[in-house]
Amino acid sequence: MKPIDYGELDNMVFGRPDVMEDRPSHFCAGCGHGIVQRLIAEVIDELNLQERAICVASIGCTVTAYHYFKVDGLESAHGRAPAVATAIKRCRPDLIPFTLQGDGDLASIGTAEIVHACARGEKLTVIFVNNATYGMTGGQLAPTTLLGMYSTSTIKGRNHHQSGFPIRVCEMLATLDGPSYIARVSLHNPANVRKAKKAIDLAFRAQLSGLGLALVEVLSPCPVNWKIDPVKALDWMVENMIPQYPLGEFKVTPEIALLKKGERA
Repeated sequence: MKPIDYGELDNMVFGRPDVMEDRPSHFCAGCGHGIVQRLIAEVIDELNLQERAICVASIGCTVTAYHYFKVDGLESAHGRAPAVATAIKRCRPDLIPFTLQGDGDLASIGTAEIVHACARGEKLTVIFVNNATYGMTGGQLAPTTLLGMYSTSTIKGRNHHQSGFPIRVCEMLATLDGPSYIARVSLHNPANVRKAKKAIDLAFRAQLSGLGLALVEVLSPCPVNWKIDPVKALDWMVENMIPQYPLGEFKVTPEIALLKKGERA
């Protein structure tokens, strides 16, 4: 059978964003990281940021982001992406640095970095992928791992007497004065993927408008480390993650509210 040449289809409605590299994804089956990167790429294309965007990836599942984006980028030390992005933005205010970080990275070793970047109101865009586990290093306990949840370092489930309670990053950072926009979204169905893109778009436009730090937390499945079928993992997110990490906007400044009124349909 002759392969379909999708470029010849008259009614083509879906294609690879210009800013995405043409290469196979290395992510595990059912992982949400590829979706997040796709949404970021679409937003970069639509806002015409190809020449200005700088991807600052950190250690974890996001570490290979430079393989997928046709924008400048660099890899920071574990947890230090906000500090690196801060340096870029202060030295070159015309650029649009964004960090792409996981929960073990941002909410554990990088806690001080993100807290103080928010406290200073750095003009950055932060995309924070929360899959409740250390995905790249073997599925160990993360700050966001749920109570009772299995991990390779809590084989009987997370116990708060030993490991403490899960950290709600958005709620914590929303208490600070510096951020302009903080939201939590999810990838558990197409409607919520669309909402995730709108939040990511707004986070980039916040930086374009010179406003304080904008952070979007994205709840994402990790079927391999959760030891759940990829389809069932989406139901597991709804039943377990969203009650612990409710979706919504946790910080919206008046300036962000004005941006939202002009958001694209």
